[in-house]
Amino acid sequence: MSELYELPNGWEWKKLGSLSTTTSGGTPKRNEKSYWNGNIGWLKSGELNDGYIDKVEELITEEGLKKSSAKLFPKGTLLIAMYGATVGKLGILDIETTTNQAICGILNDKKMFITKYMFYFLKSIKEKMLIDSFGGAQPNLSQTYIKDIDIPLPPLSEQQRIVSKLDLLFEKIDKAIALHQKNIDEANVFMGSVLNDVFGELKINKTIPLKDITTKIGSGATPSGGQKAYKTEGISLIRSMNVHDNGFRIKGLAFIDGEQAKKLDNVTIEENDILLNITGASVARCCIVDKDYLPARVNQHVSILRLKDGMIPSFLHYYLISPSIKSDLLFSSSGGATREAITKSMLEEFQVPVVSLSIQQKTVKYLNEISQKIEKVKSVQKEKMANLKALKASILDSAFRGAL
Repeated sequence: MSELYELPNGWEWKKLGSLSTTTSGGTPKRNEKSYWNGNIGWLKSGELNDGYIDKVEELITEEGLKKSSAKLFPKGTLLIAMYGATVGKLGILDIETTTNQAICGILNDKKMFITKYMFYFLKSIKEKMLIDSFGGAQPNLSQTYIKDIDIPLPPLSEQQRIVSKLDLLFEKIDKAIALHQKNIDEANVFMGSVLNDVFGELKINKTIPLKDITTKIGSGATPSGGQKAYKTEGISLIRSMNVHDNGFRIKGLAFIDGEQAKKLDNVTIEENDILLNITGASVARCCIVDKDYLPARVNQHVSILRLKDGMIPSFLHYYLISPSIKSDLLFSSSGGATREAITKSMLEEFQVPVVSLSIQQKTVKYLNEISQKIEKVKSVQKEKMANLKALKASILDSAFRGAL
């Protein structure tokens, strides 16, 4: 199935299925309490981490194992996610565990390859596997597909040499990537401290409910049929994944047609609207809508905040993303429990400062200057990280051509 290239002497192309026994897992019935919370690990595809797996989130019982298609995989088994959001994700078991049916176990029962070698090779072709997986309603890699993968197989001693070299090189590269990520994280923390300082020092003599300075507070809906109803182009449907504190992100942007959009006319986005995530893990993230993606609507996880004259959108945006203010949205006053949802009534009554336009303008100008400098720093770090990741891909490609 792969585009084969010439291999060094002593290497040969082999189908993965000729080198290994492959099998998938299963899920015991959820409504059978006797099948769950035992002492046998049960791994979900979402737990695969492209590394070693040494713990699982759930446990099943002996009875659950016997009365389901779940299989107990030994330590050292190579795993790959076959479908869903994590398709192509890999893992090597550092424990004995069962898995769900979305995971394929690649057993090293024929002792013809070193597991870490196979892991690295499959990682090197992940992009191709992802492209190949898009053919049905959801990304899918069948066991038939996996067995048909062409593997460039050198002698075991050469496999070990390659693995040792890759381990050494990637350890150094990963440390460099982690350092750049740390710089990005520290830049974000610094911006947060600047926001806290600015709004902490601002003389605020009066606050009013958000509803008093808005002409609209409201969320939308998902078109009937869910993701299957999305189009390849048309009117933007903005979801929580597009809304980030430091700006709008196009990745994952969905589209709907005119007929679908008409049913969501009550959540038509206008230029300078503030979008705020109101449910899920990203609750309280917000940004100002990017006019380049209008016309647009929002789904039920995102609320539109449309301001009256007298409040600059950028000022309110900075106010809402400042860590100290965001915590007021995120935590309830009793017990400090994190809210998983912000209701419309909570937003309507949320207190915002009454500040003159001139002070708003000065504040926004100052914060824009700081933000732009920080984003430049982050951009440099991200570019360096991208270059290092590209280097890893190049090294992998060389390794499996015998050029490492």
